[in-house]
Amino acid sequence: MAKVSTSDFRNGMVLNIDGELYSITEFQHVKPGKGPAFVRTKLKGIVNGKNIDKTWRSGENSEEVRVENREYQFLYVDGNMYYFMNNETYEQIPIAEHQVERKDYLIEGQVCSVLFNADDEQVLYAEPPDHLTLTVEQTDPGVKGDTAQGGSKPAKLESGATVNVPLFINEGEKIRVDTRTGTYLERAK
Repeated sequence: MAKVSTSDFRNGMVLNIDGELYSITEFQHVKPGKGPAFVRTKLKGIVNGKNIDKTWRSGENSEEVRVENREYQFLYVDGNMYYFMNNETYEQIPIAEHQVERKDYLIEGQVCSVLFNADDEQVLYAEPPDHLTLTVEQTDPGVKGDTAQGGSKPAKLESGATVNVPLFINEGEKIRVDTRTGTYLERAK
Protein backbone atom coordinates (compact mmCIF):
# COMPACT_ATOMS: atom_id res chain seq x y z
CA MET A 1 0.00 0.00 0.00
CA ALA A 2 1.31 3.40 -0.98
CA LYS A 3 1.39 6.44 1.25
CA VAL A 4 -0.47 9.46 -0.15
CA SER A 5 -0.60 13.03 1.08
CA THR A 6 -3.83 14.99 1.52
CA SER A 7 -2.77 17.13 -1.48
CA ASP A 8 -3.12 13.99 -3.67
CA PHE A 9 -6.71 13.19 -2.59
CA ARG A 10 -9.27 12.77 -5.38
CA ASN A 11 -12.83 11.45 -5.58
CA GLY A 12 -12.97 7.66 -5.84
CA MET A 13 -9.59 7.11 -4.17
CA VAL A 14 -9.67 4.15 -1.75
CA LEU A 15 -7.94 4.57 1.62
CA ASN A 16 -7.13 2.13 4.43
CA ILE A 17 -8.30 3.76 7.68
CA ASP A 18 -7.88 1.67 10.84
CA GLY A 19 -7.95 -1.57 8.82
CA GLU A 20 -11.18 -0.69 6.97
CA LEU A 21 -11.40 0.38 3.30
CA TYR A 22 -13.10 3.70 2.53
CA SER A 23 -13.66 5.50 -0.77
CA ILE A 24 -13.47 9.31 -0.92
CA THR A 25 -16.83 10.66 -2.09
CA GLU A 26 -16.11 14.34 -1.37
CA PHE A 27 -13.13 16.37 -0.16
CA GLN A 28 -12.44 20.04 0.45
CA HIS A 29 -9.20 21.88 1.23
CA VAL A 30 -9.86 24.53 3.89
CA LYS A 31 -7.45 27.34 4.74
CA PRO A 32 -8.87 29.33 7.62
CA GLY A 33 -7.65 32.86 8.33
CA LYS A 34 -6.14 31.72 11.59
CA GLY A 35 -4.49 28.35 12.20
CA PRO A 36 -3.18 25.62 9.90
CA ALA A 37 -4.89 24.42 6.73
CA PHE A 38 -6.84 21.13 6.78
CA VAL A 39 -8.76 18.78 4.48
CA ARG A 40 -12.37 17.81 5.20
CA THR A 41 -13.51 14.52 3.61
CA LYS A 42 -16.66 12.44 3.28
CA LEU A 43 -15.89 8.73 3.03
CA LYS A 44 -17.99 5.65 2.17
CA GLY A 45 -17.02 2.27 3.56
CA ILE A 46 -16.44 -0.22 0.75
CA VAL A 47 -16.98 -3.38 2.77
CA ASN A 48 -19.08 -2.11 5.69
CA GLY A 49 -21.12 0.53 3.78
CA LYS A 50 -20.76 3.17 6.54
CA ASN A 51 -20.56 6.85 5.66
CA ILE A 52 -18.12 8.85 7.79
CA ASP A 53 -16.65 12.35 7.88
CA LYS A 54 -12.94 12.75 8.61
CA THR A 55 -10.75 15.82 8.92
CA TRP A 56 -7.03 15.62 8.07
CA ARG A 57 -4.24 18.09 8.80
CA SER A 58 -2.84 19.49 5.56
CA GLY A 59 0.10 17.36 4.39
CA GLU A 60 -0.88 14.37 6.56
CA ASN A 61 -0.29 10.94 5.00
CA SER A 62 -2.66 8.01 4.61
CA GLU A 63 -2.48 4.57 2.97
CA GLU A 64 -3.96 4.29 -0.52
CA VAL A 65 -5.29 0.91 -1.62
CA ARG A 66 -5.00 0.08 -5.32
CA VAL A 67 -8.28 -1.21 -6.72
CA GLU A 68 -9.20 -2.66 -10.12
CA ASN A 69 -12.62 -2.53 -11.73
CA ARG A 70 -13.31 -5.57 -13.94
CA GLU A 71 -16.37 -6.56 -15.94
CA TYR A 72 -18.02 -9.86 -15.01
CA GLN A 73 -21.27 -11.41 -16.21
CA PHE A 74 -23.89 -12.22 -13.56
CA LEU A 75 -24.89 -15.90 -13.75
CA TYR A 76 -27.14 -16.98 -10.87
CA VAL A 77 -27.86 -16.93 -7.12
CA ASP A 78 -27.37 -19.97 -4.89
CA GLY A 79 -28.42 -19.36 -1.29
CA ASN A 80 -26.63 -16.19 -0.20
CA MET A 81 -23.87 -16.43 -2.85
CA TYR A 82 -24.01 -14.62 -6.19
CA TYR A 83 -22.00 -16.17 -9.04
CA PHE A 84 -20.23 -14.07 -11.68
CA MET A 85 -18.14 -15.11 -14.71
CA ASN A 86 -15.16 -13.44 -16.36
CA ASN A 87 -16.05 -13.30 -20.09
CA GLU A 88 -12.42 -13.62 -21.20
CA THR A 89 -11.20 -16.51 -19.01
CA TYR A 90 -14.63 -18.07 -18.22
CA GLU A 91 -13.54 -18.23 -14.56
CA GLN A 92 -16.51 -18.20 -12.17
CA ILE A 93 -16.31 -16.46 -8.81
CA PRO A 94 -18.80 -16.53 -5.92
CA ILE A 95 -19.50 -13.23 -4.16
CA ALA A 96 -21.30 -13.03 -0.80
CA GLU A 97 -24.71 -11.35 -0.76
CA HIS A 98 -23.55 -8.46 1.46
CA GLN A 99 -20.88 -7.57 -1.14
CA VAL A 100 -23.40 -7.14 -3.98
CA GLU A 101 -24.78 -3.61 -4.38
CA ARG A 102 -28.28 -2.91 -5.74
CA LYS A 103 -29.02 -6.64 -6.16
CA ASP A 104 -32.71 -6.09 -7.02
CA TYR A 105 -31.58 -4.79 -10.46
CA LEU A 106 -29.58 -7.91 -11.39
CA ILE A 107 -30.83 -10.19 -14.16
CA GLU A 108 -29.08 -13.28 -15.51
CA GLY A 109 -26.54 -12.57 -18.24
CA GLN A 110 -26.06 -8.92 -17.25
CA VAL A 111 -22.53 -7.47 -17.32
CA CYS A 112 -21.60 -5.95 -13.94
CA SER A 113 -18.60 -4.20 -12.40
CA VAL A 114 -16.61 -6.16 -9.82
CA LEU A 115 -14.11 -4.18 -7.73
CA PHE A 116 -10.94 -6.02 -6.63
CA ASN A 117 -8.14 -5.09 -4.23
CA ALA A 118 -5.22 -5.08 -6.70
CA ASP A 119 -2.66 -6.16 -4.07
CA ASP A 120 -4.29 -9.38 -2.82
CA GLU A 121 -6.98 -10.02 -5.51
CA GLN A 122 -9.73 -9.90 -2.86
CA VAL A 123 -13.23 -9.07 -4.13
CA LEU A 124 -14.48 -5.84 -2.53
CA TYR A 125 -17.96 -5.58 -4.10
CA ALA A 126 -20.01 -6.04 -7.26
CA GLU A 127 -22.61 -3.67 -8.72
CA PRO A 128 -24.85 -3.46 -11.80
CA PRO A 129 -24.41 -0.66 -14.36
CA ASP A 130 -25.70 2.79 -13.37
CA HIS A 131 -28.31 2.83 -16.17
CA LEU A 132 -30.25 -0.22 -17.33
CA THR A 133 -32.97 -0.99 -19.86
CA LEU A 134 -35.55 -3.29 -18.25
CA THR A 135 -39.02 -4.58 -19.16
CA VAL A 136 -42.08 -3.59 -17.12
CA GLU A 137 -43.68 -6.86 -15.96
CA GLN A 138 -46.58 -5.57 -13.90
CA THR A 139 -48.23 -2.18 -13.46
CA ASP A 140 -51.76 -0.80 -13.16
CA PRO A 141 -53.26 0.83 -16.23
CA GLY A 142 -53.18 4.63 -16.22
CA VAL A 143 -56.55 6.31 -15.78
CA LYS A 144 -57.29 9.11 -18.25
CA GLY A 145 -57.85 12.46 -16.55
CA ASP A 146 -55.86 11.40 -13.49
CA THR A 147 -52.91 13.63 -14.37
CA ALA A 148 -53.33 17.03 -12.77
CA GLN A 149 -49.60 17.27 -11.96
CA GLY A 150 -48.06 14.59 -14.18
CA GLY A 151 -48.78 11.61 -11.94
CA SER A 152 -46.93 8.36 -11.47
CA LYS A 153 -47.62 4.75 -10.53
CA PRO A 154 -45.49 1.84 -9.26
CA ALA A 155 -44.22 -0.68 -11.80
CA LYS A 156 -42.54 -4.03 -11.13
CA LEU A 157 -39.60 -4.70 -13.45
CA GLU A 158 -38.24 -8.00 -14.81
CA SER A 159 -35.42 -7.90 -12.24
CA GLY A 160 -37.90 -7.73 -9.36
CA ALA A 161 -37.29 -4.06 -8.49
CA THR A 162 -40.20 -1.63 -8.22
CA VAL A 163 -39.92 1.94 -9.54
CA ASN A 164 -42.39 4.78 -10.01
CA VAL A 165 -43.18 5.42 -13.68
CA PRO A 166 -45.42 7.91 -15.52
CA LEU A 167 -49.05 6.90 -16.07
CA PHE A 168 -48.54 6.32 -19.83
CA ILE A 169 -46.15 3.36 -19.27
CA ASN A 170 -47.81 -0.04 -19.81
CA GLU A 171 -46.87 -3.66 -19.14
CA GLY A 172 -44.37 -5.12 -21.60
CA GLU A 173 -42.69 -1.79 -22.38
CA LYS A 174 -38.95 -1.33 -21.99
CA ILE A 175 -37.80 1.58 -19.85
CA ARG A 176 -34.42 3.01 -18.79
CA VAL A 177 -33.79 3.14 -15.03
CA ASP A 178 -31.07 4.78 -12.93
CA THR A 179 -30.06 1.95 -10.55
CA ARG A 180 -28.26 4.30 -8.12
CA THR A 181 -31.44 6.22 -7.27
CA GLY A 182 -34.09 3.74 -8.43
CA THR A 183 -35.78 6.29 -10.69
CA TYR A 184 -37.38 6.06 -14.12
CA LEU A 185 -35.41 7.91 -16.81
CA GLU A 186 -37.21 7.37 -20.14
CA ARG A 187 -38.83 4.88 -22.48
CA ALA A 188 -36.26 2.71 -24.21
CA LYS A 189 -35.97 3.25 -27.92
